Amino acid sequence: MSQLTITGKVHFQKGKKGRKRLTEGQDREKPKGRLPRVTKLMALAIRFDQLIRDGHVADYAELARLGHVSRARITQIMNLLNLAPEIQEAILFLPRVEQGGDPVTERELRDVVGVEDWERQFNVWNEEVTVLI
Repeated sequence: MSQLTITGKVHFQKGKKGRKRLTEGQDREKPKGRLPRVTKLMALAIRFDQLIRDGHVADYAELARLGHVSRARITQIMNLLNLAPEIQEAILFLPRVEQGGDPVTERELRDVVGVEDWERQFNVWNEEVTVLI
């Protein structure tokens, strides 16, 4: 009878009902910290917009009913889509928060959203908001 030896990296993952599962390869590290809330809201606004465009949801009122929030809150979230694309991208790629509060909030962005011209909007973003980041 011959012996067989297999070498490799393995790690254990949580499986169903508390069972451990052996998987091949290195354990993937969970990123530290959490995404800023405004990053999640920006992604949500983009997703909601796509749902409306695809016809899966009729309007903001239906989104509000489905999300159990007011129509005004949906409007606040959807107003993030009025930001210049560069600002939207910056919000989506904000660094994770490891401790303390978020670097920027949706409420702080309302002044930026209120500016219609993207160039002026970007100036307000640079002057007021990036100071906070």
